[in-house]
Amino acid sequence: MDGLKEQRMLDFAMENAVRGDPQSVVDAIDHFCRNKEWAMNVGDEKGLILDKLVRETDPLLVLELGTYCGYSAVRIARLLKPGARILTMEMNPVHASIARQMIEFAGVNNTVEVLEGSTADFIPQLKQNYGVDTFDFVFLDHWKDKYLIDTKLLEECWLLRKGSVLLADNVVYPGIPDFLEHVRSCGRYDCTNYPSRVQYINKEDALEKAVFKGYL
Repeated sequence: MDGLKEQRMLDFAMENAVRGDPQSVVDAIDHFCRNKEWAMNVGDEKGLILDKLVRETDPLLVLELGTYCGYSAVRIARLLKPGARILTMEMNPVHASIARQMIEFAGVNNTVEVLEGSTADFIPQLKQNYGVDTFDFVFLDHWKDKYLIDTKLLEECWLLRKGSVLLADNVVYPGIPDFLEHVRSCGRYDCTNYPSRVQYINKEDALEKAVFKGYL
């Protein structure tokens, strides 16, 4: 894995951040991605919007779809109150391995659990196998063609409650029109759009917050 950008990002964080200090890990990754090699984290600019909405929601149970290298899991975990937890799902085994190391180095491994495999397999198991009732906050940042499929699966598995917050990245670039059409028109969500820019580059993007109104 030494030749992978993701491994270089992990190495850079471990060399330049402080073990057990999640903010320093976030800052080191942002520095790497702005100054050395671009990577598909949510990034520092959109990360401020993520921070704001996590603080407003104050969740006890978070689901992240798309761990990548652990950046956003660390970013969210640093804001959570004691006893809160994050379940984060990642298909790519190399990325999952790097994420676990990043999360452990940041000192948030007691808060974050990486589930390696398909969202289609894991989501239906969450109530029975992972002690989940409903999620307070869901961050969607994985394969764009899975946003709508997995949102509907969360609804069908009764993993959302009135007030559950879904936050979707990349709704302008590259864009997720089928997901936006669903959350904006199905009647189950109150939606807010947060314009921003693509991580680490000057290109228009946005986040979409969809607050679940309940099973109407």
